Amino acid sequence: MTQRSLKQIIPALETSDGAGVRIKRSIGQQQNIRLDPFLMLDEFGSAEAADYIAGFPSHPHRGFETVTYMIEGHMLHEDHLGNRGDLRNGGVQWMTAGRGIIHSEMPQQEEGVMRGFQLWLNLPAAEKMTEAGYRDIQPEEIPEISLDGGKVKLIAGSMAIDGQPREGTVAGGSTQPIYADIHMPPGGRLTLPVPEGHNAMLYLYEGTANLGDRALQLSAANILADSGDQIALSAGDSGARLLLIAGKPIGEPVVQYGPFVMNTREEIEQTLRDYRDGRLTA
Repeated sequence: MTQRSLKQIIPALETSDGAGVRIKRSIGQQQNIRLDPFLMLDEFGSAEAADYIAGFPSHPHRGFETVTYMIEGHMLHEDHLGNRGDLRNGGVQWMTAGRGIIHSEMPQQEEGVMRGFQLWLNLPAAEKMTEAGYRDIQPEEIPEISLDGGKVKLIAGSMAIDGQPREGTVAGGSTQPIYADIHMPPGGRLTLPVPEGHNAMLYLYEGTANLGDRALQLSAANILADSGDQIALSAGDSGARLLLIAGKPIGEPVVQYGPFVMNTREEIEQTLRDYRDGRLTA
C-alpha cells in the first residue's frame, strides 16, 4: 500500500449563483480549475436566510450529473420530468442531466441554517446525450461505517474499509465515483483506500486535520497526488469533518457554456439552439 500525499490546494472563493445564493466555490471557480472528472464543487452554508432564500429557480443542464448533499436544511427539487424530491438533513439528490433537464432547487425554510454541497460530475462523450434521470436518496439509505478513528458515510463508490468491502448507495458508472463524508473525533486516525488511477481530493469543512504530515486547508479542495492507493488522516484537537471525493478521469476535451458541458464548441452551439427552440428536453 502506498500513501497519497498532498499535491495542490485550491481555496474556495466566495461567490453567488442561482438567484443570489451565497456559496464558496473551489473546483470550477474558473474553467481551467477542474479535476477530471469533476467540474465544480460548491459549499453553501449560512444561518442568514437572505444568503439562500432566493434559491435556484428553473434552469437547464446538459452533459453531466449534479450531486447535492444536504448536511442541514430543507430544499425542494422539481424538474420537467415530473420528479419532485425533498432534500433534508443528511439526504442526497443525484441528478443525471444527460441530453437535457430543466429543474429548480428552492429552499423550503425561511429561517435557520442551510448547509451542504453541490458537486458537478462530468459524463463521457458517449453518455452525454443519455436520457435524463433523478434519484432522491434518503439519509437512512446511506451506509455509515463506524471505525475506531471515526465514521464514514459512503454516499457513492466501493471501498474496502477496515478489511471489509463496502458499497455506497450509488455504485458503478463510467467514472466509478467515490463520495464519502468522514467524521473524526479529536485525535482520531483513519487509513482509507483510494483506487490507483483515480483523481481525488479532500474537502475539510469543519475542524482541523492532516494528510500524513501535511495540514489540510479548511474550505478548500485539497488535491491528492496522482499515485498511491490509500490515505492516512489524523484529526486535530477539535476533531474534523471532511469529504473524500474521487473518480476515474475521462480524459476528453471539456467545453463549457454555463450549465451546458460538452466536448466541442459545435456541440455547445447545437445545445444553445436546442434550448432556444425548445428541443433540449425533447
